[in-house]
Amino acid sequence: MTQRTILIVDDQPDMLGFLERFLNAELGVSVRCAANADQALALLAQAPVDVVLTDIRMPGMDGLELLKRLKGANPEAMVIIMTAYGSIEKAVEALKLGAYDFITKPFDESHLLHVIGKALEHASLRRRTQDLEKQIRDHETVAHFIGRSAPVTKLVETLRLVARTDVTVLITGETGTGKELAARMIHALSPRAAGPLIMVNCPAIPEDILESELFGYRKGAFTGALSDRAGLFASAEGGSIVLDEISDMSPLLQTKLLRVLQEKELRPLGDDRTRKIDVRVIASTNQDPRGKISCGQFREDLYHRLNCVTIHTPALREMAEDIPLLANHFLARYCAEFGADKKLAADAMRELAAREWSGNVRELQNTIKRAIIFSRQATITAADLASEACRPPEAGGANAAFAHCKYREAKNSVLKEFNTRYIESLLRETEGNVSQAAKQAGLERQSLQHLMKKYAISPETFRKGAK
Repeated sequence: MTQRTILIVDDQPDMLGFLERFLNAELGVSVRCAANADQALALLAQAPVDVVLTDIRMPGMDGLELLKRLKGANPEAMVIIMTAYGSIEKAVEALKLGAYDFITKPFDESHLLHVIGKALEHASLRRRTQDLEKQIRDHETVAHFIGRSAPVTKLVETLRLVARTDVTVLITGETGTGKELAARMIHALSPRAAGPLIMVNCPAIPEDILESELFGYRKGAFTGALSDRAGLFASAEGGSIVLDEISDMSPLLQTKLLRVLQEKELRPLGDDRTRKIDVRVIASTNQDPRGKISCGQFREDLYHRLNCVTIHTPALREMAEDIPLLANHFLARYCAEFGADKKLAADAMRELAAREWSGNVRELQNTIKRAIIFSRQATITAADLASEACRPPEAGGANAAFAHCKYREAKNSVLKEFNTRYIESLLRETEGNVSQAAKQAGLERQSLQHLMKKYAISPETFRKGAK
């Protein structure tokens, strides 16, 4: 166990000597001494302490100013103020500034030990809480990567190692392989974890808007710019920004991003000044950037800037031995979410292990979700997985007919099919109990009744004894 440490700050050598001997003997703590506030700050810069015990009246920087400095740098600092008997108003001011407690001189030795003992106990409890929170956060972050196969083990270890650094990272992998999760893990395990994490889906933002969203703008920079906007890079200050599907970024934006990476500074639209930024950049893509470079669609110099470290998220076919673990994980997760109690039959598990998963883990996840919703029995079988309700829409088939439909017609057709199947499955599961079905769906009863009326679904059909 690490020995607890107290820093005493007092301009009287006799008092420093007495307190050092007394506290070391009575509490068994390590005591460090400073004759003034400047010395105290220098000592704290070298190593942290558990408790600071400081006099309030000292030449130069007094105890209150030292308290302000300490709380400014570390709001959770444990500071006890020593003050003369006639200066209680100063002690009250210190409490308002965040001091843990105060004692008056000449002080009662038993009271001094009590106050410092409680402060040490409080500091120890806070440290243990912070350590536990970090362990939980780390465990929860890593736990999202389910699997014991070599590719998953290697991926998690690589993410841990990279997270400790501040290098730019490029994450590659097919759709549905957990690139976003990998980026979140890097941030959560990094020294920037307390800072913001900004996720940017580049293709989802129109090209003519993306630049202003990323870098910000000044009032009047363009029509509609009625006020200044900081931008997403500025919002990520002190943290990380994740640029998803960066291969789809336009050449113009690639040029501006390259400058941000090179100079660690950006210039908002309409501004003639640049500003320094402290942001870690994590980029991801499901494409091969080198192929886009050869086609002239991606800057080679930007690729090398992003490619300081490349991390590949494996496809499900590369970690097929983990499919049973993943399937059971998703089964437990969605059974809890939907209020169901189901299990996978042996033939269903064999079917899942034998499939080719073009959508990778995300496709497996959605398959389990649909199976829980639409299967009629407590045990999900291979036949359930093969049923039309549990299969994802084919690339052709019914979807091909939509090519000749108006957008609204196609949308309404898909919604009708989904709502009808989903609601009928709920009512079948609850034997026509509308209240229970609404609860299981996470809907208000009236909302479910409205949908039932819209799609002409009667709960009577699903009740016991119904013909």
